[in-house]
Amino acid sequence: MLTGLSTGLTGMSAPSHGETASESAITHPRVQNLFKVDDVSPAPIRDGIVESRMSGYLEEEAMGSMPIEPEAFAEQVAKLIQRMQPGYKIDRVNAQELLVNGRRLDLDNLFRMVAHEPDRGTDIVEHFLDQLFAGELMEVSDESFAQVKARIMPRIQPVTIFEHLSEELVAHVPFVNDTVIVFVLDMPHMTVSITTEQVVRWGITVDELEEIARENLDLYAPELEMQVIESAEGGRAVIVAEQDGYDAARLLMSDLHRKLAAQLGQDFFVATPARDMFIALSCEPGEFVDRLRKRVSEDFSRLPYPITQDLFLVTLDGVAGTTWMREAA
Repeated sequence: MLTGLSTGLTGMSAPSHGETASESAITHPRVQNLFKVDDVSPAPIRDGIVESRMSGYLEEEAMGSMPIEPEAFAEQVAKLIQRMQPGYKIDRVNAQELLVNGRRLDLDNLFRMVAHEPDRGTDIVEHFLDQLFAGELMEVSDESFAQVKARIMPRIQPVTIFEHLSEELVAHVPFVNDTVIVFVLDMPHMTVSITTEQVVRWGITVDELEEIARENLDLYAPELEMQVIESAEGGRAVIVAEQDGYDAARLLMSDLHRKLAAQLGQDFFVATPARDMFIALSCEPGEFVDRLRKRVSEDFSRLPYPITQDLFLVTLDGVAGTTWMREAA
């Protein structure tokens, strides 16, 4: 049995009729699965209740002439791009991402747009691509560093991305747990990967790029909503689910330790099995940590945009990897 309490840094929302405060706090479907909640006991509320913003794809029997299966959807989008821009080089990274002339095109939001209006599937995709190629890519290529500086954001990726991408062409810095930090320009409808060529043209170093990206991350959503869960074993976890494409990247926030140490202790773990998952947890008890590690490993294997099954150890001095935990198991 779990006791739930939540910390919302941006205000309070009331539980629905018939719910206790703690029941409302644990509405996140991923939280329920993660902690295997069978029963919830009333607990104090701290600063508000956080409601889930995680939702799966809408399921429809048809999307106009667009497939409803993600792999086939990505393949059809690639064909449309090839028809609209015959000279473009298109590679498929996975079911949610294409590489268009070496730049990442995230299909997640496009898939949801089509699922929302399935009868207009092809029209929606073609209009999206028209806008994209006519506007944002041209805008990126024409803008100076001063114009794009505030849009530079970091993301954590597994080193395996270089099985599909050229390591020499992608601006990145090494990180722990067999991951790297890459950098993107956060555009209204897509994120555009930053290349080493752009860094050279801007006249900055990759270290300076990382510093700028981390500063922008701190400013991106300064008033995060955090859901705090306590387990019967005595462990505690904090969930961040902004669903803005940067949940896992919040491991890189400059004030992460200050924000969470009071809840989790001076040293704590963070799990980022996929791009849209951030789970911080206390280092004790061992039974609690082992149970969550198992679930994180499962999520890493099945969720889109996987990053790592290994936990990150956050201390006052910084972030360390824990690949030794998996190797010792």
